[in-house]
Amino acid sequence: MRAWICLAPLALAACAGSYEPAPLTEKQAAKLEKALAGLEPGEKTSCVNREPQTNFTVISGNTLLYRVSKKLVYKNELIGSCNGLARGDTMIVRTFGSQYCRGDITTSADLVSGIATGSCALGDFTPYRAPAK
Repeated sequence: MRAWICLAPLALAACAGSYEPAPLTEKQAAKLEKALAGLEPGEKTSCVNREPQTNFTVISGNTLLYRVSKKLVYKNELIGSCNGLARGDTMIVRTFGSQYCRGDITTSADLVSGIATGSCALGDFTPYRAPAK
């Protein structure tokens, strides 16, 4: 019995793996490229202000865009994967305060059936800005 108690943590550690998001399909990559065309990436940030009348655009089950204006778009790589987002499920973000931040819980849900189809967290936000003229 003692041997099992000693081996249990090793067995659990062997089950833990790293998460590798699925690569974008050609259609998703084209959508991302079109949305970020002419914009230059900046330093990652962990939080962005929630803007009224601004929504996330789903690129894939693990990539989102948050368009603030024509000159500023944030790309977010989700921590984990909300697979339902890629097929058109609704995204529900639980935030605390006036900002979207890394670690905020995001759920994908099929509103017709009322079933949650995935759960993940927001990652860092990479700003893409129009170059200064």
